[in-house]
Amino acid sequence: MNTALGEKIKAIIQANGPISVTDYFSLCLADPEHGYYRTREPFGRSGDFVTAPEVSQIFGEMIGVFIVHAWQRHGTPADVRLVEIGPGRGTMMADMLRVIARIAPPLFDTMSVHLVETSERLRDVQSQTLEAYGERIAWHDGFDEVPPGFTLFAANELFDAIPIRQFVRTQTGFRERMVGLDADGELTFAAGVAGLDPALLPEPAQNLPLGTLFEISPARQAVMMAICERLRAFSGTALVIDYGHLVTGFGDTLQAVRMHEFDPPLAHPGEADLTSHVDFQQLAETALTSGLHLNGAVHQGDFLTGLGILERAAALGRDREPQTQQVIQTAVDRLAGAGEGRMGELFKVMAVSHPAVDLMPFRPVD
Repeated sequence: MNTALGEKIKAIIQANGPISVTDYFSLCLADPEHGYYRTREPFGRSGDFVTAPEVSQIFGEMIGVFIVHAWQRHGTPADVRLVEIGPGRGTMMADMLRVIARIAPPLFDTMSVHLVETSERLRDVQSQTLEAYGERIAWHDGFDEVPPGFTLFAANELFDAIPIRQFVRTQTGFRERMVGLDADGELTFAAGVAGLDPALLPEPAQNLPLGTLFEISPARQAVMMAICERLRAFSGTALVIDYGHLVTGFGDTLQAVRMHEFDPPLAHPGEADLTSHVDFQQLAETALTSGLHLNGAVHQGDFLTGLGILERAAALGRDREPQTQQVIQTAVDRLAGAGEGRMGELFKVMAVSHPAVDLMPFRPVD
């Protein structure tokens, strides 16, 4: 099946030769005419995937609890900037604000809320979701537009949508993975000429079978650095939640999701959501290099359990009919449950702070 963007990409390749996986990833998501985020309503049941805040209000509530805890650990500063990059439909922020207003009025009363969102369509959805907080919220095209000041920052599924570079092990070492055309004029993966600094690999290349893939994302590291520079300048804490791995490894994690099903990444450019797993070790190293304190990185299940999701679920379900209790229980299992394919295991949570503070539920890193 050919998509409009697929035809455009083929024309680009015919004219200029193969394009990198990074460029393909960027075109699929952000092409001004046919890019996925420009044309789709990706979130929720009618979209292509469901994010954690849409599974249950408890998810955003737990993030709100964490934000209040971080604020207290930092000494309860006034005039806080609460920032979210890529706020989706605004669901997580709405759940966070409800909790912050309830348990920390002094924080709620003096803080301002900043959403970094480039999509006009999603801004409209967010302003409806957050209608109750109208005047409190400012939208920005870029992170650098957020006004100076102490910052508490949350990002859920931000980094997985930032493009990666892929390198494939060939006879002549690692070469950048490209998207080209096969004999029938269809999109196919191929090895290009650009090499990779072997020092970036977690183990020596000669031990690895041909065809082994390695992923790196300078673009993700750049976003992480921008967040860290802000925290160094104005103090605060950043919380990053995404699916990925805690330790750098090898393998192909590029994946497309279309109508809640996995789709081959080259099959429907522009009509499927393209993501890849986040390498938390690379993000953590970027933060440490930037001079930030790494509070830690843990599985989402451990993070939510440590913050009290089970107690919150019990309170929500108290005196409710069994059916409602079951819905709450199922949601908690999905968000925090361990085991193959569960969000609690797949998703990881990392916090960094400046100056260094101890934050629950991360154990102090020696």
